[in-house]
Amino acid sequence: MSDEPNDQDRYPTLTEAGRRMLRDLREHPSAPMYRNQSGNRLTLEDVSELRSFEREILESAVDFLPNQTPAWVNEYVQRTFEDVPYYRSLGSPPKKFTDLPTISRADLAADIAKFVPDSVSLNRLINFRTTGTTGHPLLIASHPVVAGRYLAFHKRALKRFGIELKHGRNQVGVVILGNQRKCFTYVSVTPLMDESGLAKINLHPADWNHPDDRAKYLDALDPEVYAGDPISFAELLKLPITTTPRALISVSMALSEGLRAKLEARFACPVLDVYSMNEVGPIAVYDSNAGGHVLLQPQLFVEILDANGDRVPSGQHGEIVVTGGFNFCLPLLRYRTGDFGALVVGKEAPVITGLSGRQPIRFRANDGRWLNNIDVSHALGAIPFSRYGLHQHADGSLALNIAMAELSLAEKAKTALELLFGDQPITVIGLIAEDKFIQYTSDLEVAKK
Repeated sequence: MSDEPNDQDRYPTLTEAGRRMLRDLREHPSAPMYRNQSGNRLTLEDVSELRSFEREILESAVDFLPNQTPAWVNEYVQRTFEDVPYYRSLGSPPKKFTDLPTISRADLAADIAKFVPDSVSLNRLINFRTTGTTGHPLLIASHPVVAGRYLAFHKRALKRFGIELKHGRNQVGVVILGNQRKCFTYVSVTPLMDESGLAKINLHPADWNHPDDRAKYLDALDPEVYAGDPISFAELLKLPITTTPRALISVSMALSEGLRAKLEARFACPVLDVYSMNEVGPIAVYDSNAGGHVLLQPQLFVEILDANGDRVPSGQHGEIVVTGGFNFCLPLLRYRTGDFGALVVGKEAPVITGLSGRQPIRFRANDGRWLNNIDVSHALGAIPFSRYGLHQHADGSLALNIAMAELSLAEKAKTALELLFGDQPITVIGLIAEDKFIQYTSDLEVAKK
């Protein structure tokens, strides 16, 4: 007897309509080669719990002020110190929240088991491995209910733009796009949306019988939402699809204003830039009217710290540090995200402004001025790159890395950089690999702020 799970194991609440949806997704004449199998693994009790969770999230406010610790945090700290081996080994929690030590991705990577609460049953624990740009591949502890909770925060983000998801039975709700050499691909159904279809596909031609099948398949699915990253969305723009989604959700990497504008013009729908991490889930969504990324999670406390671990004044740039979250398998206390920004008071919720991934880097202009990497982002923001990286060599010369397919934009980018840096040598290099990379780097010893 095989130990390999079947569809009933992967989808415990599966109905005949759900089976038909899975079959249609897999067996369509233009379907890609699905290389993996996955499922929601949600029971009826889980689905009921998730419906209540969703209502609470959509109705709750994110109401803390910058540098003011929310009332719920003290109880959360106490519970985490009692239930999580890593924190229990530290003894009693300090009286002041700001005296708690910070942790980083490297701490989780060293031994993730120490951060999983004793109260979490191992029976339904799931894990997945993430890749990052910090040199610390990470195994994340999770649970089917935790995975199911993402939908509530995506709905909250969509609600800001007047969109309420409607697709249900016999319809495809979400297509998650990738565009890389190797990609985890699968089909599933979403019980909270009456078993609407979900497909995780790779747009790389190697996963298809014929490159033309990509547009045919996406038109046949006609999803309500596309989710992906700037790389996959840049590839989507090339496909002659005729159907239009109600929204696009970009995660994982920074979305340039130029690419956002091209996507909005092409698909005539909102394009959401969601700041999200595998460790914490969706953190914030960009809203130009709010001036930055608006926080999404009522039970996630965000601090901005300097290099010494001290809080900075509201509106000042520093590292984003988080406490709380919705993953009960991985409660976090003062987790350094490795991302940077400032936190300001917003009309409805706190707002992260000047969001940038990884440690800020300074670049030296030809006249000796120091430029923030945010200045570079602004200079290149209108150019519709799917991604780019800028490196400054020890002699001050610059290397701009862009996707091979976007080399036609090189002269426009060089002009923008010359206006910023002055008469400085700039070399443009075509990126071959689709993997993540560090966007801003420098050989100058004083480049890191």
